[in-house]
Order: sequence, then C-alpha cells, then structure tokens
Amino acid sequence: MARASGQIALPLDWSAGGANGTPLIVGTSNADAVRYLRHVSTWPVRTAVLAGPRGSGRSLMGRLFAQDTGGRVIDGHGSVSEEEIFHAWNAAQASGTPLLIIADAPPAEWNVALPDLRSRLAAVPVLTIGEPDDCLARDLIEALFARRGIVLAPGVASYIVPRMERSYAMVHRIVAALDTASLEKGGGIGIRLTRETLLSQGLIDPDLPERQDDPTCR
Repeated sequence: MARASGQIALPLDWSAGGANGTPLIVGTSNADAVRYLRHVSTWPVRTAVLAGPRGSGRSLMGRLFAQDTGGRVIDGHGSVSEEEIFHAWNAAQASGTPLLIIADAPPAEWNVALPDLRSRLAAVPVLTIGEPDDCLARDLIEALFARRGIVLAPGVASYIVPRMERSYAMVHRIVAALDTASLEKGGGIGIRLTRETLLSQGLIDPDLPERQDDPTCR
C-alpha cells in the first residue's frame, strides 16, 4: 500500500506486504532504506544494518528483503551473540548471500566487545528509518484500522495526524486506544469518538488548529 507519499515504486510482492496482510507503506522516512534493500547488487559489502524505531515496519521490511533476495535477517542485533553476527558477516561475504541486521540504533552506538566484529561493522552501510511524515502517519493509521476490520469515518486520520506527536509509537498507542473505545461503544469510529477518546488520554494536543490535508498525500 503506497500512495503518492511514497518515493519509489514497489513491486507487487513488496507492496502487498507480509503474510498477515500488513502493508509496507513508503514515505520520506523510509524510502531510501527500501530503495537500498531493493538493490542488493550495489552493496559495497554483503551486509547492511537497518536502524529505526520499533513499530516502524522494520521487521516487515526485513521479511520482504529475505523473501526477495534469499538473504539472512538478524532481527535485533542483541538477539544473537557477537560471535554469531561475526560468523554471519563472514558467511555473507564468502557466499554472496546478503545479510541484514535490524537494530534500534546504528553500530556506532552498540557496545561491541569483539574487536574483529567492531572493525567489520565500521564498513557496513547503515540504513535508517526516521519518524513518519504526515502522509505516512495517516496511511499507517488507516492501514492498521483496516487490518483490524474497523471502519473509520472519512477524515478521522486527517484529524488525528496534525494533533499527535509524530512517532510510530504514538501511532500504535492511538490505534490501540481507539480500537478499545470502538469495542466499548460498538460500531465504527468517527471524529467525535476520536476527539473524546484521545483528549481524555492525552494522546493529542487540543490547542493545535485545523490544518488542510497535504495534497501530496493523495
């Protein structure tokens, strides 16, 4: 699922998303990383690090990368030992099969004790995912509700986005809060329920004025 906010065209196997139906939504915060993952032949070494906040779709990007390239993904550099990462790095260079390491932060911020691994990581390209722009945040809200089978009234996502903290974590908190409210009230989610729910939980700023939709999101 990628609207005009996307910076690149995705092949069908990526735009369709993962096995659970979660779409990969591309915006300015992740377009460069997606582009790099789609062009493994240009990698200077056969390993890359994908760093970004949790909830940003980084694991989905990793699964689609593995599906597309046959490469290995280590989802969370702390989930395996330094020795395993070191051997995986060497195996990727020897076999030509790419390795992607997903992490919260770039390798320069890791506490790496193994000198040989530290020197190798210094040569690894780092792909970063930033916090979502307006278009991506709106698309993600709509996609998460669609995945839950919840009907959003027109304009709900556009109402939320200008008033929220711009982060993936906040997107997921807002969706969870409205999901719960919709179960309690029954039916779909409109502007009134959205405003009451999110204001009561301090998830939006009521002092921010109405803002026109960014036309590039269409």
